[in-house]
Amino acid sequence: MGFLADNNGVSVVDYFAVATVVQRLGKDVCQNYARSSRLEWILTNGIGGFAMGSVAGTNTRRYHGHLVAATQAPEIRTVLLAGLEAYVVVGSESFGLSSNQYVGTVHPEGYRRMESFAVGDMVEWVWEVGGALVAKRLGMHDRVNAVTVGYKNLSDEAITLSLRPLVSHKFYHQNFRVTDFYPEFLFFPEDRTTVAHDGISLHLDHPGADRTPTTGWYYRFEHPRETERGLDAIDDLFCPCELKYFLAPGESVYLVASSDEGADAIPLFEKEVGVEGGVEDALVSAAKKFVVTTPERTSIIAGYPWFTDWGRDTMISLPGICLETGQIDVAQKILRSYASQMREGLIPNRFVDRGVTPDYNTVDASLWFGNAAYLTLKKDWDEDFAREALGWLAEIIEWHRKGTRYGIHVDPSDGLVSQGEPGVQLTWMDAKVGDWVVTPRHGKPVEINGLWVNLLRIAEWIAQKLGAKADAYAELADQAEVSMREKFWHPRMGHYLDTVEPADASLRPNQLIAMALPFAPLGGDEAGIALDKIERELLTPLGLRTLGPSEASYVGRFEGPLDKRDASYHQGTVWPWLLGPYVSAVLRVTGDKKRAQSALTHVVASMGSYGLLGIAEVYDGDAPQFPGGCPWQAWSVGEVLRAWRECHAPSE
Repeated sequence: MGFLADNNGVSVVDYFAVATVVQRLGKDVCQNYARSSRLEWILTNGIGGFAMGSVAGTNTRRYHGHLVAATQAPEIRTVLLAGLEAYVVVGSESFGLSSNQYVGTVHPEGYRRMESFAVGDMVEWVWEVGGALVAKRLGMHDRVNAVTVGYKNLSDEAITLSLRPLVSHKFYHQNFRVTDFYPEFLFFPEDRTTVAHDGISLHLDHPGADRTPTTGWYYRFEHPRETERGLDAIDDLFCPCELKYFLAPGESVYLVASSDEGADAIPLFEKEVGVEGGVEDALVSAAKKFVVTTPERTSIIAGYPWFTDWGRDTMISLPGICLETGQIDVAQKILRSYASQMREGLIPNRFVDRGVTPDYNTVDASLWFGNAAYLTLKKDWDEDFAREALGWLAEIIEWHRKGTRYGIHVDPSDGLVSQGEPGVQLTWMDAKVGDWVVTPRHGKPVEINGLWVNLLRIAEWIAQKLGAKADAYAELADQAEVSMREKFWHPRMGHYLDTVEPADASLRPNQLIAMALPFAPLGGDEAGIALDKIERELLTPLGLRTLGPSEASYVGRFEGPLDKRDASYHQGTVWPWLLGPYVSAVLRVTGDKKRAQSALTHVVASMGSYGLLGIAEVYDGDAPQFPGGCPWQAWSVGEVLRAWRECHAPSE
């Protein structure tokens, strides 16, 4: 790594190898608090940590902060540096640059003086104050729990900058309150302030600052997005010191916040914030946020800010997030990581936030795992990896045939997978409110059996290419495929049943998966009829509804407290990731590229309307379709990128 030195003599190190697409906003957006406080940015560090906030500068979620460290990577995150209160003195007048949302007010109101905002490899704000221009940049360090914050005087006269760090040591799902016992330790060595609590040290390196170790509490910060979710929205924050800098024209200063020793400053002002790019470039940039690598595993974060790495989400996301960005080696590492944790033919559904035993409560993660392995081999055939993959698939098939956890088993009478136990939800429609499983889908779901046939065909394909015996896999696939075609079509309804045994004729998008997979068992005229109905009733500009609007249980708004949101999660709420199966099904069944391409137009345009340079987890089923859930969702980005490439690929 090459080192540079800025004009304050702070060593800086270049962590950015590849530029990210930049998104820029002007003062018309920045100074409109109703808009800028709802637009969010994020930077990630590749081990589960992140920096996140709003364009306005206020922390509108309890998850927001300049340094949210992966203190037990990747699943345990701690909000350490919530923000910096910043004032600038120009001449004899003081101006607030920062914006803090307190209960009932915003103070200071730095957003009112904001000239521009940009996010790419780093985040940049520019303010005009008293005739002077001041820039703030923030950059996340790669694979280190550290962030560099820099300020630069862009004007022709000197200014004085005052910073007050606002810190906490809180688990990111929780709130922080004033306490007599915080922090446990506070140290003031030269050019560094260290705040230590619960075995975690936050180091603030600030060479060149005139430090005053004045400590105190800031009370009743309000997070409006948590209020909307019916959660505790109030935090208190601790200030360990005040830092003052004299900045001559063109001069910059850096502060590094870290939970690791020896983090050098990133040369923020020697770099471009990002590069200009088109839709595909923006999707590839978005995909970079989600891959995490730790000593324990390589995986994909399901969504920021509150999800960790989940098996189902990882396997659905992997083709877009890894394969469409050229990271075949990463895809192999992810598959090996999950295979190492396979138990009784099941890969983990999720690695628990606080614990060591993964959850295996999923029927489809292992089946998506097989699909991801196949697509990885299709991108780059690797015989050694293929032999590994065939061994994994054989284990999955064996356990499903003899029966594994949660009632998951193959019915020998028809070769279909049946699943379900009281009180558990095993498919991707997994919402649960207390003891109420909202969409249990017990029995034989359509996409599960589409994935099962697909898995068997993949095992057959790999075995044939390796010169191994494949007949047993082919026979099992033939039986299940015939059964699917006989049992799932509902001619009167004009679509496929969502489950059989028991039968559920609700109009849901799960049938798309069974039409879209590489070895899709459903096709032909019936699939074409179903596609037309899905397009009329489920397809929206931003994704597919999870339930038809004419169904009695349909809910068109994803809003209110968490229990209400969970109850509507799969009862009409729109999911962008389903555009992936929709596009693949359209191409497979009709070959109509224009029809497929048109479905993606609006969702890629949405990348600047919620989580900047990201795609939301969900949208309302009814217009106007407001975004909800995670602002950055891995399978939303991954499947839209995969589908975009598929429907824009040259015809063979």
